[in-house]
Amino acid sequence: MTTRVLVAKVGLDGHDRGINVIARSLRDAGMEVVYTGLFQTPESVARTAVDEDVDVVGLSILSGAHLTLVPLVIDALRGLDAAIPVVVGGIIPQEDVATLRDAGVAATFGPGASMDDIVATIEAMSGAH
Repeated sequence: MTTRVLVAKVGLDGHDRGINVIARSLRDAGMEVVYTGLFQTPESVARTAVDEDVDVVGLSILSGAHLTLVPLVIDALRGLDAAIPVVVGGIIPQEDVATLRDAGVAATFGPGASMDDIVATIEAMSGAH
């Protein structure tokens, strides 16, 4: 079974170089990648994740709004009865990681995260090995 991953930029963060690299790298690792594009709402990300039947949702946030936007995405997924793991990458201060975990984030990846680690984490969450 091929791992399906939705990658999204939520809110007004328009920096997409990193998410494009991640999307290509996940694709090159054999995953099916759904990229929603820039300026998504939490509700649109959740709805697309359910509609596309993805295994994992990956959010890229560089705007500093991670403590606001990420819980909204998780709440929107829960509102759709979707138990899809959410991972977050970007500029996430270390002191915010526990708060994101408490909100339901399965994993966080900061600057310099290894693609091998990202791929392995996503594969483990999806049950693919």
